[in-house]
Amino acid sequence: MLKPHKLQPDDKVATVSLSWGGASTFPDRYVAGKRQLEEEFSVHVVEMPHTLTDVEWLYHHPQARADDLMQAFSDPSIKAIFSTIGGDDSIRILPYLDLKIIRNHPKIFMGYSDTTITHLACFKAGLCSFYGPSIMAGFAENGGLFPYMIESVRKTLFSCNPIGEIQPNRDGWTNEHLEWGVPENQQRRRTLQPSGSWRFLQGEGVHRGHLLGGCFEVLDWLRGTDFFPSLEQWQGAILFLETSEEAPSPLAVKRGLRSLAAMGILSVLTGIIVGRPGGNVPIADFEQYDEAFLEVIRDEQGLDELPIITHVDFGHSDPMFILPYGAIAEIDCTHKAFSILESGVIN
Repeated sequence: MLKPHKLQPDDKVATVSLSWGGASTFPDRYVAGKRQLEEEFSVHVVEMPHTLTDVEWLYHHPQARADDLMQAFSDPSIKAIFSTIGGDDSIRILPYLDLKIIRNHPKIFMGYSDTTITHLACFKAGLCSFYGPSIMAGFAENGGLFPYMIESVRKTLFSCNPIGEIQPNRDGWTNEHLEWGVPENQQRRRTLQPSGSWRFLQGEGVHRGHLLGGCFEVLDWLRGTDFFPSLEQWQGAILFLETSEEAPSPLAVKRGLRSLAAMGILSVLTGIIVGRPGGNVPIADFEQYDEAFLEVIRDEQGLDELPIITHVDFGHSDPMFILPYGAIAEIDCTHKAFSILESGVIN
């Protein structure tokens, strides 16, 4: 995998709207994310031609969204590209992407949720990209950026040192939604839940593999396309999965895992890490998702030695840490630790 160059202060970061045009619907939220990113990391944020374009127009012009991405990759003055927000139809940009442009101009690309689509396009092009915060969901955090996320951005995007052990966030987490169209909400910190510990459901010893995954529902949309990783690419991977704010049920997750089993994917993995359930799922119901994983992986597939960690700090709860696609990671079941053993960037 090609690694992009690290970010440095004064670098130019482009923002792209690859799916939903939320930056035009909630401009104040976008501005807050842009401002907090620039102030904390001393970078310069620039918009591509259609980043702030009307939702309806963007919906009808997926090629324009793809062109923005290609232009951002091609522009030598731009050092990183961040998604403004997710959505549900960035899959429509795939016919218009030029993977040679991505491969020949490697640079940091980051986002999550529906942005899984573009991450797997980067993966197909051979580029390490970064599953992490977007401008409007992450960098625009109400009441200021979470220190846990700030640390992850600095360690992952601004440093060439191995990322190292990822500690669970100890300062509380949230998936509360405060309406973005209410200006006073931007200054109000969302309600935090006690963090607790990540759950190591099964596994023994130390297991290593390259990171590959994304949003559960979006991965499912890509099955059968040329952009879904081959079985060979899944071989030896640590699969990371998280569910969206639409909160698919434990039954839906179970059925999706059965599809991965039928494709032969679960049996070739070296580990699985799972974010907290996205959406308005009561904490009391979290265990049902754990049970879905164990029912399919342990009980139905007999993979009782495959490490599984759940309730991990990435995806549709905040704060989140960043996962670099293709980087070698390690699950240490003995010491209940998760580490990323290399950097996702170069000098």
